[in-house]
Amino acid sequence: MQVNEKVFVVTGGGNGIGRAVVLNLLDKGAKVVAVDINPDALADTKSLAANSSDRLRVFIANISKRDEVEKIPSFVISEFGAVDGIVNVAGIIQPFVTVNDMDYDRIERVFNVNFYGTLYMCKAFIPHLMSRPQAHILNVSSMGGFVPVPGQTIYGASKAAVKLLTEGLKSELMDTNIGVSVVFPGGVATEITKNSGVETRFSANVDTSKIKVLTPQEAADIIVNAIESNLYHVYAGSDSKMLNFMNRLSPKRAALMIAEQLKSLMGY
Repeated sequence: MQVNEKVFVVTGGGNGIGRAVVLNLLDKGAKVVAVDINPDALADTKSLAANSSDRLRVFIANISKRDEVEKIPSFVISEFGAVDGIVNVAGIIQPFVTVNDMDYDRIERVFNVNFYGTLYMCKAFIPHLMSRPQAHILNVSSMGGFVPVPGQTIYGASKAAVKLLTEGLKSELMDTNIGVSVVFPGGVATEITKNSGVETRFSANVDTSKIKVLTPQEAADIIVNAIESNLYHVYAGSDSKMLNFMNRLSPKRAALMIAEQLKSLMGY
C-alpha cells in the first residue's frame, strides 16, 4: 500500500521514532493524526511539519486509557473522512531493576502503555480499517520482545505480548484488506529513557559510544517501507538482526551473552 494520500494515525507522535514516522509520512504525501500524551511535544511536531500543516492534526491522549483511545477514530474521520492505517509506536521502558525489585504500580504502567495501549488502538480502529480498499496496522515491538534483557524483563514481556498480538492479528486478518506488520527495533537514539521517567546507572566501564544505534529518521524509513511493502517481521538495526540470528541458533547462548554484557548496568 502506497502511503501517498492515505490517512494514518501515529501514536507517540510527539517525539523520537513516532515523530520521525509522522514527518516521513507527511513527506510522502500522507495525511496524519499524531497522538501523544504530551501537548508540548505535539506542538513541536507541528512546528517541524509547518510546510505540511494542512495534512497534519494532533490529538492529545493517554493511550493506556481505553476511553481516551476510543475517542480518536471519530476525530480522525471528522478531520480527514477516513483512516487507512495505524502505526503504534508509543512505548515506555522500565527502571533498570530486577522483577523482584520492581513495584506493581510500575509493572502495570509499563503493560498499560506498551501492550494495552497497542491493543486499544487496534480494537478501536480495525472496524474502520475493514471498510477501506487497502489498510495497514504496524505495531512496534522491540528486540527485547524476543530476547531477554536483564533489568528490562517487564518491558520485554510487554513487547513480547505486542509481538504475539500482532502475529495473531496477521493470521486473523490474512483474508482481509488489512496488512499487518511488526517491527523489532534495536538501539535507536531517542529520549525514551527520559520520557519513561527512568534513570540509568551506566557503569564507567560501559563504553556507550561503541554501541551502534539507528537515528529516529532511519527507523522511520524502515517502518514506512514495511507498510508500503506489506512486510511481516522487520528487524530494524544491525543489533536487532544479529540478536535475531543468534537467538535462532541458540536462545540460551544469546540470553547468557546479553546477561553478561549488562552486569555492570545492573550493578552486580
